[in-house]
Formats: sequence, C-alpha cells, structure tokens
Amino acid sequence: MTSVLTLKNVKKTIKRKTIINGLSFSVLEGEVFGFLGPNGAGKTTTIRMIVGLMEISEGDIVICGKSIKDDFTGAIRHIGAIVENPEMYKFLTGYQNLMQYARMHNGISKGKIAEVVELVGLTDRIHEKVKTYSLGMHQRLGLAQCLLHDPKLLILDEPTNGLDPAGIREIRDHLRMLTRERGMSVIVSSHLLSEMELMCDRIAIIQNGELIDVQTVNEFIDGETALFSFETGLINKPEVTWLKSEWDATITESGFTVETAREKIPGLIKKLTAKGVDLYGVKTIAKTLEDRFLEVTSK
Repeated sequence: MTSVLTLKNVKKTIKRKTIINGLSFSVLEGEVFGFLGPNGAGKTTTIRMIVGLMEISEGDIVICGKSIKDDFTGAIRHIGAIVENPEMYKFLTGYQNLMQYARMHNGISKGKIAEVVELVGLTDRIHEKVKTYSLGMHQRLGLAQCLLHDPKLLILDEPTNGLDPAGIREIRDHLRMLTRERGMSVIVSSHLLSEMELMCDRIAIIQNGELIDVQTVNEFIDGETALFSFETGLINKPEVTWLKSEWDATITESGFTVETAREKIPGLIKKLTAKGVDLYGVKTIAKTLEDRFLEVTSK
C-alpha cells in the first residue's frame, strides 16, 4: 500500500535535551493510525513537527512524496489537523468561521461547506455564534474545518474530548467512512484506549521519545502470551507450590490463572491430570488495548 506519511529517523532536541529520539514509521493510505503513549512521551511534539508548528532537529518527514524540509508548502497542503484544541472566532457563527478558513484554499464552494457541516452533524446549529457551542460542538466544528480542503491525511489530537458516548460513536463512524470511501488516512492520538481499540487499524506506541512498537491492534492485544483461567477441583498444597514456582500461577476461588503461550497449554493440562487434579474447564481471558498498553509501558 502507498505511504501517505513517512517519518525518517526524526529527532527533536530542546536545550540539549533529546525530546524525540529517532522516530521512524509510516502511515498507509486509507488507514486509521493510533498514536499512543503516556503523558510526556512526545506524542504532541511529534504531531507539531509533522504539521510544521515545530522544527525538526534531525531526520525528515515526507507527506505524499513531499519532504517538509524541501517543499513545506507542497507537503503541508495534504494535511488537515487539530492539535490539542480547535481555536475559533467565538464572536462569529460556525458558518462564518468555516468561510474564513475556506478563503485560505482555492476552490472551496458553499456546497462543500454544507457537505462537511452535515458530515459532522452541525447543520442545525451552524448559523449560531460559536460562543454558544458546547465543547463537543467545538470539536465537531474543528473537524469540519479540517475536512474543507479534502486532505489526504487527517491528524486529530484527542478528537473525542468533551463528546458524549453518542458523539464519540459518530466521530468514530465519520473517520471510518473517510478512510473507507475516500481513501483518507487518519492519525488519532487519544487517552480513550477503549475507543482507540474500536477505531484504529494499527497503533504506534511511543515512550520517552522513542518508538516502542508499531502493530495492528489485534496483533498488539494478542501479544506473544495470553491469560488462561483453569477451573479445577480442590488443589492441595503441593500442587499450589508447583504451579506457583513453575508457572507463576495465581490461585483463584475456582482454580487458578496463568499467563503463557497458547502452545504450552496442552503440556500443562497433561501435567495437571498426571498429578490427579480434576480439570473442569480452560478458557482464555481476553485482554483489552488498555491492558496491553499498561503492560508494555510499565516495562
């Protein structure tokens, strides 16, 4: 697939302190790419470098084949972005704000403005002043602003901030539609990991300014090991000692749990049977993106 965005060994140093250290990854056409990391990991700094709000110390960023170092205007024209919070003229209406932004690009018609307003669900309130908007409506108007010039890459920092559950689902559906029907690529940075799990195709995890991993959501959640729950009869003391020492098992009311590779489970079952432990069931306890994120970043 075609890469819409490529970071090549990007570094950022401020007052001799390395903030971003050698980031390299690509965002593919038509995918929702999640950007995750603890607070202070460097997510917003990276996004600010991508959109040209902060200068790169080393490396390069290529957008749709254009280097931001060699052809900044040609590269940045393909991006729509909300970095942190969308800023609007509060004394103007939502529609007047969009008209202001439309003047910055050639060929944006009133029909196009009406299209994006309907897309983000602001048709009924677009002619009211922005100072009357809720936080969620600000987010919707910011998204409409980003979409006016049909960017190839949409970058959203906390796009669901301030939205109720219905609004969050609408934004998720909008982003999925943009990638599926228009081939747009989306980078999303958010702390709502449950939403990222539903929204993203791939995720990148950054910590202390360095890239930890880039994987599909399913690959990352599954990992190399899984948590298994064993329902057993009474486990006497020798079996408890053996399970804890060899398998790092956690004893539960109904049996025990172990975290291990799937291919090791048959051997464990045989060993339990040989030791006379009654086994009534084994099941996988599914991990969430939040579980895996905390597991990886805590290491």
